Amino acid sequence: MPGLMLLDTPSLYYRAYYGIPESMTAPDGMPVNAVRGVIDMIAMLVRRYSPGEMAACMDADWRPAFRVAAIPTYKTHRVVEGGAEETPGTLAPQVPVLERVLDAVGIARVGVPGYEADDVMGTLTARAGGPVDVVTGDRDLFQLVDDTRPVRVLYTARGVKNLQTIDEAAVTEKYGVPGRAYADFATLRGDPSDGLPGVPGVGDKTAAALITAYGSLEALLRALDEDDPGSGSPQGGAAVLTAGRRAKLSAAREYLRAAPGVVQVARDAPVPAIDLALPSAPRDPEALAALGERYGLRSPLERLTSAL
Repeated sequence: MPGLMLLDTPSLYYRAYYGIPESMTAPDGMPVNAVRGVIDMIAMLVRRYSPGEMAACMDADWRPAFRVAAIPTYKTHRVVEGGAEETPGTLAPQVPVLERVLDAVGIARVGVPGYEADDVMGTLTARAGGPVDVVTGDRDLFQLVDDTRPVRVLYTARGVKNLQTIDEAAVTEKYGVPGRAYADFATLRGDPSDGLPGVPGVGDKTAAALITAYGSLEALLRALDEDDPGSGSPQGGAAVLTAGRRAKLSAAREYLRAAPGVVQVARDAPVPAIDLALPSAPRDPEALAALGERYGLRSPLERLTSAL
């Protein structure tokens, strides 16, 4: 059944930027490798999956204040002077061009002040009444996977031509936890790429064992607070909450209280009501033609228009 496809647009344009040579330029010499790459990605996705709706989700705020307040180290390694995100100099000018292309095509472009693209995708997924495909290279979005609806991630780590379909079985096979528990697992393990320290001494295997035993981070912390040796866990918590692990978790208690609000994507961001229907023809063909001429994008735009 045609469903909703959510594009993690920043993830896609970074992948395109690093995957396609900068020698791909507009007539005036401006690199357009990221723009061309994303256009071709969308064309391929439309042809392969035939979604009925599509949203290009954007970072209106790449480092939201509520996450920084909870974990001050959140993405600090990407901050440059003035608080902006470190972005390659030849990528930054391409993003507005891509936005204009999306608007001319008629693909909904959605961002919300104070929230990341992840939060937009989480909220649109929560609102959706049918199947959802989330296209991303970010493992954090594995937490949205839900076979019952179904919601799956089309993971771009191996490239868009070699997408990995991530469902609950795939998450369990790779990490040892169900998809709905991925955020709790990631909180324990941490993520250096986002400046999340995790619990020192707790890696993937230990995090998976603890979440599997207790079912959720909340239940694990409740057992820790109650000094529960595991007798209340039907999954055998006593076997995994050893004295050594208890000590590590206790030392990281402040982090564990704050981190879930950072790791979990929002499901209730104030995303405005918007028509997400995928157009069968460009919304503004004249503007699209002008963009194709100005930036040397005629061929990829023809491919996208044909796919639509």
